[in-house]
Amino acid sequence: MVSLKEQMLKAGLVDKKKVAKVHQEQTAQKKEAKRTGTVTVDEARQAALEIQRKNAERARELNAQRDAAAQQKAIAAQITQLITQNKQAKDQGRGKGGRGKDETSAYNFTYGTKVERIYVSEVVREHLVAGRLVIVAQGEHFELVPRIVADKIAERNAGIVVRVTKAAETPVEDDPYADYQIPDDFNW
Repeated sequence: MVSLKEQMLKAGLVDKKKVAKVHQEQTAQKKEAKRTGTVTVDEARQAALEIQRKNAERARELNAQRDAAAQQKAIAAQITQLITQNKQAKDQGRGKGGRGKDETSAYNFTYGTKVERIYVSEVVREHLVAGRLVIVAQGEHFELVPRIVADKIAERNAGIVVRVTKAAETPVEDDPYADYQIPDDFNW
């Protein structure tokens, strides 16, 4: 294998004096670097390492975003599964005529800033008021699930669980209406 110096000499691109001068300068630089402890750094190599570092950092960011999106998708799938497996019927035993226990009626609740309405039987209404059933939003619809399932859903996404707030149990001092109780099943 022929070195680059020899190839350039044969081609007539450089003469022996120039080759000797370059060799002498390289040797002097190496000795100076050993003596002072500094090493000449290749700028091209540094630029390549910097580009490689930036690319690795960008790849880590993209992977983190992809992982976060996959995790959100998995959580949404878990919530959907919990709701579909545990949803309760809203109108157990629709009644025909009369105001019996099986007739459905509107149940109003607030979701976000809106007042929403679902139709439930009186038995289901009692469970909602007692807190045994909880309303959860699934897309455009609302479903009823047991309290335990609603707590699991709230751990994953608390925004879709409708919390039914009850009136304060302790009366306020100087309340002129303290002697009058408001029924939980009050219909407008």
